Amino acid sequence: MADVETIKEFANLGFMRLERATSDLTEEQLDWQSCREANTIRWILTHLNSEFFGFIPKIVSGNKDLESELPEDYVGNMEYSLEKIMGDLEKGKIKLMGMLDDLDNEDLDEEMEWFFGKRTKGFYLMLAVSEIVHHEGQIAAILGVEKRMKGT
Repeated sequence: MADVETIKEFANLGFMRLERATSDLTEEQLDWQSCREANTIRWILTHLNSEFFGFIPKIVSGNKDLESELPEDYVGNMEYSLEKIMGDLEKGKIKLMGMLDDLDNEDLDEEMEWFFGKRTKGFYLMLAVSEIVHHEGQIAAILGVEKRMKGT
């Protein structure tokens, strides 16, 4: 499994890609959908924030029942502006990198029983950090489809 520095490098790569994908994002694009069943960028970004304030702290602490720092209705909340969501994303990035800074490679070897069975914290952290790249790809795809459908 990867060491802490590799996980940090991978997280930074994901954040760089996410920043590029969202650099020109508008309020209107937050809720644009190619069809009513599709996820919105709002949902994706608020879900990603929930990873930084809920899922990842659970992994780092080894306590899968740890309460999220975000309100229960955070993901997909229509009342949040683009500015708030992006501000929360920046706070989440700082939080994630701080949590990673506090870890030693030995911490990654600790095991926890969770939805993939008994695995190391390192496994679950890599899984969680890969969400940044996964969701950046979804956002890029949504913006590409929007552009093609609108002919812009």
